[in-house]
Amino acid sequence: MKKLKLGLPKGSLQQSTFELFKKAGFKIYSEERQYKPYCDDEELEIILFRAQEIPKYVQTGRLDCGITGYDWILETKSKVKQICELVYSKSGFRPVRWVVAVPEDSKITNIRQLNGKRIATELVNYVKKYFKQKNISVEVEFSWGATEVKVPDMVDAIVELTETGTSLKANKLKIIDEVLVSTTRFIANFVSLKDPWKKEKIQNIAMLLKGALEAEGMVGLKMNVAKKNLPKIEKILPSLKNPTISNLSNPDWVAIEVVLKESEVKKIIPLLKKNGAQGIIEYPLNKVVY
Repeated sequence: MKKLKLGLPKGSLQQSTFELFKKAGFKIYSEERQYKPYCDDEELEIILFRAQEIPKYVQTGRLDCGITGYDWILETKSKVKQICELVYSKSGFRPVRWVVAVPEDSKITNIRQLNGKRIATELVNYVKKYFKQKNISVEVEFSWGATEVKVPDMVDAIVELTETGTSLKANKLKIIDEVLVSTTRFIANFVSLKDPWKKEKIQNIAMLLKGALEAEGMVGLKMNVAKKNLPKIEKILPSLKNPTISNLSNPDWVAIEVVLKESEVKKIIPLLKKNGAQGIIEYPLNKVVY
């Protein structure tokens, strides 16, 4: 059987990645400290790595494809094909930011004041490049973790990854600059993409993953409506395009199906009921594929 080697991130992004794949139709099971999880798609050979390592393994062909961050593609200077952007993170569906932070009581208020100072970060290569482009001379050292506690005793500032800024505030740090906005990417090896089977498999996975993200926060509604009430109902209903309208056995009635944001449902259902809709059914969506 043909196999596609897929690298998925182990660590903070692992659970949200597994959940996304589940919505896309791939059930992945992994026990603690297991690096080769089981997947119900036998054509996939999944291996767990740190997100930082995946771009290089994809570039060299040890992996056909993988999920990693845009930040780690830039940091490792990996030559890979970015198949698609997947906007999700460990705690939500939004980009993450690499920011420059200093203690709240620091007199440093902008990055120009860091000239000649020491900075700790895990994103060493990109941060060096960033400050060089700004013509600011800094000493950048690699941080193995717990970066927030290193200021001000060990370093003058840090460049750290944040989603909400909560951790930085908890450690009494303030943001003085934004270095990079990053999102999750599905990447592939250029040679693997020359194999027709692997290329199609990769493209299909990308389509299903994007469909799963598109469905996030969306639901479907079904209802029956008397034709005389149809104009009023159509004015109420939002839709990705137009609502689907089907004739019922009763010639005076139609069935309507529509996709909309879950946040809108609580406002719309009472209006639909008030204007003559009956048998209203709300159902969750796993994927929306355009």
